[in-house]
This record gives sequence, C-alpha cells and structure tokens, in this order.
Amino acid sequence: MRLSYGMKLEQTQKLIMTPELRQAIMVLQLSSMDLAQYIENALLENPLLELSEEEAEEKPPTDKKKDDFTQEWCDYLAECGQIDRSFDRAWAEQEEKEQYNLEHFVPQIPTLHEHLYLQLRLVLSEPEDMEIGEFLIGNINDRGYLNISLKDASLISGYGQHALERVLKMIQSLDPPGVGARDLKECLLIQLEQRGQRTPLIEKIVDCYLNDIANGNLLKIASSLGLTVQEVQQQADLIKSLDPIPGRNFLPGDNRYITPDVVVEKVNDEYVIIVNDVAVPRLKINRNYQLLINQKNNCDSGTVEFIQDKMKSALWLIRSIEQRRLTLYRVVQCIVDYQREFLDRGIKYLKPLNLKDIAEKADMHESTVSRAIANKYIQTPQGLFELKFFFTSGVENAAAGKMVATETIKQLIKEIVEGEDPYEPYSDQQICEMLTSKGINIARRTIAKYRKEIGIPPMRQRKRYR
Repeated sequence: MRLSYGMKLEQTQKLIMTPELRQAIMVLQLSSMDLAQYIENALLENPLLELSEEEAEEKPPTDKKKDDFTQEWCDYLAECGQIDRSFDRAWAEQEEKEQYNLEHFVPQIPTLHEHLYLQLRLVLSEPEDMEIGEFLIGNINDRGYLNISLKDASLISGYGQHALERVLKMIQSLDPPGVGARDLKECLLIQLEQRGQRTPLIEKIVDCYLNDIANGNLLKIASSLGLTVQEVQQQADLIKSLDPIPGRNFLPGDNRYITPDVVVEKVNDEYVIIVNDVAVPRLKINRNYQLLINQKNNCDSGTVEFIQDKMKSALWLIRSIEQRRLTLYRVVQCIVDYQREFLDRGIKYLKPLNLKDIAEKADMHESTVSRAIANKYIQTPQGLFELKFFFTSGVENAAAGKMVATETIKQLIKEIVEGEDPYEPYSDQQICEMLTSKGINIARRTIAKYRKEIGIPPMRQRKRYR
C-alpha cells in the first residue's frame, strides 16, 4: 500500500463549545443566589452593564422638609458670620455616621472555648489555677472532649498531674454538662452526676453495656444483672436522654438560608408559577456607551473594538439570564402538571418521574432539563423542596395498575411504624407483607434500606417492654 500526501477540501458539521454557549449553560445551572453573585461580578468587569432603573439600589428615604430647613438655617447663620461653611460638612459627616449598619447588631455566638473561659474566671481565683484551666480548655476539642492525657499535659505544661486533675474537675462542673470528659463513659457519668441521678446500677450499665443499649439488647443486660427487662429499659431511657456530644451547640456550622428559585401558589383552583427574580438584578446596556459606539469616527480603533467586545458579552449575558428564566418556567410548568395530585394531597401522591418525561413534554433535551433543575429549590403548598426531589424512581402497584414513587413508599413505611404497637413493633418482613397486600411488591431488604434512609431504627431498638 502506497502512502501519499495531498490536500483536499472536506465539508463537515460539528458542535463547537463557544465561550458564549459555555456561559449560557453555566448560567442555566446557577441558583438564584449564585446567579446574583455572578451578575455582581459581571457588573464590576463589564462597564457596559448596569442595573435597570427599577432594580437600582434604593437610597434610604430622607425627610425633604428637614433637609430644606437645615440648609436654610445654615445659609442664614453663615450670612450672619456666626458659622462658616465647614459646619455643613461637619453636619453631613455626622448624619453619615448615624446611618447604622444592621449587620453590627447581629448577635455573635461564642465559641465553646470562649464560653468556658468566661465561666472559668467565676470559679477560679488563683493565678496558677487559671493558667492550668486555660491550658486544659485549649486542649478541649469542638465536641467538648479533652483530647490530651493528663500525663502528656503534665509533661507539656510542667504542672503536676494532681493539680491538673483538680482543675479538670472544676472544668467538668461547667456548662455544657459533660464538657471536659476524656471519653464517652466519663461524659455520661458527669451528666448523671450533675442531674443527681448517678447510681451504682447506672454506673455499671454505662461501664459495661453501652453497646448493648445502642443495639437494643435489653434482655441480655437484664439476664446479666439479674434485673427485670422493665428496670433495664428505665435505665436505658435515662442514658438515651444524655448528650454524647456536649459541645454540640457550639459546633461551627454552615448556616444556609435557602431562597426558593420558583414559587408555586394555588389561586382559584389553579397553580400559578412565579420565577423568583427578586434576588436576580435586571440588567441593561449603559446608554452612554451605546451613544459612543454610534460615533465611531470620534474614537480610535482600539476603543471601538473594546466597546464592541464588551457589548457582545453584555448582550449575551442578558439573553442567557432571560433564557434561563423561560427554561426554568417551562420545566416547572411540566412538573406541576405531572405532580398536581401531590400538590393537592401530599407526599403519598407523588408520582415517579424521570428527566425523559419532562424533556419530551417541554420539547427540550434531557441535559437541558438536568441543568435547569440543578441547585434550585421550589416553594409549594406542601413545603420547600429541591427540584430534583420530584424526579424519583418507583415500583409497580399491581392493585392500582400504576407506578408508585420511592418517596411515597417511604411515607407509607413511616405511617406504618407510627401506627404500630410499641410493645409489638413490626419487623421488616411484616412491613413488606403489609405493602404487598396493598399491591406494592417490594423486597424486604429494600424495606430495610428505605427505613434506614428515613431514620427509623430496627424492630429490636423500637421495642418497648411492659
């Protein structure tokens, strides 16, 4: 076979991901809050973009009569020579200082260490004890446990173990109950001591049978200790009322405030869809630059090219935002039409749904639907949900001749468990048989999986004893 080189023309079609298309796809996936931040950055980078008049930041209302009176009074005093014009500036500066920032009034939650330091000053007076206390508190982790042994603490700090133990006992008497413990057992016993409920029996159970308590093996504990199962159950209930993480209320958390991207309201038996644009500023093109680009003869080529490039970018962003709104509306409209019974009657009536169903009804690609529902929430008469919540698989209901959504099955399991006799709780097999009698054919292991997902413990842990 001979190899040869040559040139030829060939016409082909292929999709090229342009920067504009990439931006449109990215904008579609953003939530309202993320889109607002993206627009804010775009306003800083592109001088041709600006907020439309109705979206411009409103200035604080001023009392015009007060301003007019103040100005007239200042003019009069200046003419009389009693003040100079610097009074105006001082007055304006004072008014600016009086514009309080509400963020300064948001209460700051103290950390666990700050909370303990404050209490330590109230219970210790000796400087050496304070130093030991501050050292020990510095070695308490966010969960409230001391993460250093007293032997190591003595080697590092130079203080004797007896002094360290004495100050640690003082710290363990502080709030929150159980703080400063070296392990879970000590944490629970400290809390029982503070409640006045520490007895030799419960000490024995905490020391030897915590795993059995967690697994619901009350009969085993009763047999080992020669007690009735009711007596063991009483002690187990007391232990379960304690907090194994004393620093829980001081743990750093991600305070997320969810703003729904879409709101669905029922008006006269019809559902109205409102795309929440409150957090998304409206954009427009700066008129001054529009006039400037129309006068090309007065600008050098570099300036014209820069303005044209920014104009193209600004127009594409505005179109992308509007297209996002229209796409989101169409997708939600299809979801509302399909899940109307859920909106009317609750989660038991949620239907199985997939991306293909909505894509066909909305006449768009599945990937577009997937991007439209990503990172977005919807406020409905049944509560606040992620849009992806509505896309759920299901199993066949033989009795009704239709599919039943996974979330519906979880709700049925929850209702069955809530209605059970606590002294004779249902096993997973019994729940499976009850659902089968309703035409829902589902395996026992699937019941166990769904039960765990909704936070329901197994039968042995739910069982109560008379």
